[in-house]
Amino acid sequence: MSDPIYWDDAYPIALLLRRTRPGVNLLDVPLDRLCEWVKQLDGFADESDVFPVDCLEQIQAEWVELSR
Repeated sequence: MSDPIYWDDAYPIALLLRRTRPGVNLLDVPLDRLCEWVKQLDGFADESDVFPVDCLEQIQAEWVELSR
């Protein structure tokens, strides 16, 4: 079992999303869909009734860095 994942774990979330959503350009994904994808990740243990725009934008930024 892996460590729990929280909204502010942008880098680990970006890694997991790249692994579970290969070939997706995350910048083309609406934030509401990204939010749902994060909540569906194994180990996600944070509040699921929030829409943390700043955290979602940071996840997108990490994704872009990983794609370089």
